[in-house]
Amino acid sequence: MAIVVENLTKLYGSQKAVDNISFEIKTGEVVGFLGPNGAGKSTTMKMITCYMAPSQGSIRLDRFNASEQPEEIKKRIGYLPENNPLYTDMAIVDYLKFCAELQGVEKEQLSQRIRAMIELCGLTRERYKKIHALSKGYRQRVGLAQAMIHDPEILILDEPTTGLDPNQRIEIRKLIKELGKEKTVILSSHILPEVEATCDRILIINRGQIVADGSAVTLRQQAQGQELLELNIEASNGADVRAALLDLAPVETVQPVEDKQGFFRLQSKPDTSSRKAIFDLCVEKQWYLMEMRGIETRLEDVFRELTN
Repeated sequence: MAIVVENLTKLYGSQKAVDNISFEIKTGEVVGFLGPNGAGKSTTMKMITCYMAPSQGSIRLDRFNASEQPEEIKKRIGYLPENNPLYTDMAIVDYLKFCAELQGVEKEQLSQRIRAMIELCGLTRERYKKIHALSKGYRQRVGLAQAMIHDPEILILDEPTTGLDPNQRIEIRKLIKELGKEKTVILSSHILPEVEATCDRILIINRGQIVADGSAVTLRQQAQGQELLELNIEASNGADVRAALLDLAPVETVQPVEDKQGFFRLQSKPDTSSRKAIFDLCVEKQWYLMEMRGIETRLEDVFRELTN
């Protein structure tokens, strides 16, 4: 099931939490939705799930319009919100039965769906425990199970691996990739390597606007126009290496590398290379250039550049 968002805006008084954004997500895509805190991620997700009405714009899920058919859309979406609200006095099996009934799962399918979600989310040993007795990681698994209990066509997961240990995160990542073969998935996370490993495509939102849209490879390639180098220079005592590097014509920024004496991270101006100028500077100053290597642009660097 495809998602089409057109000119979506959400106002809180005079403040625009979401500012006229448009994007499309195709059936079977796993899309990472990234942005700093307060950028508009959760607000956008809440509008797609019909939890919140937009101030302007439209949301369509195939033939269904969110403003006209919100109940039809809710039936087709599984949603794990960031704060993962649970009824903590209920046992896991009872809570999942309650959620399944709310979602209209047929009575003859209830037991099968509950068993399937308990096994899929690794809750078999804990299935009769009260939710308040679970760790944060297991509560997150219960949240994932309720989001999938009615076998929705779209999954919207806001920080789905919060509180999980590294092994659990790997399991959930595999699960999301497997689900993405059949379902449309939107997930939000601050763990950028996880998004890169899980998602087919990445949307980055900043101050309510979409500032990037593409695969992790595409976004990194777009940022490669500026050369990024790491240098290790041994200079004479008292020499201001950073100032000398900044004076070079092709150089845009220079920052010392934390906890590494004599190391600098240097960014060249767009479509230029600083390598020859650095080498010539070291020869002129009689400094030792111990190391100079190119650094591949990371998704973290792209994110920081777009959202600073």
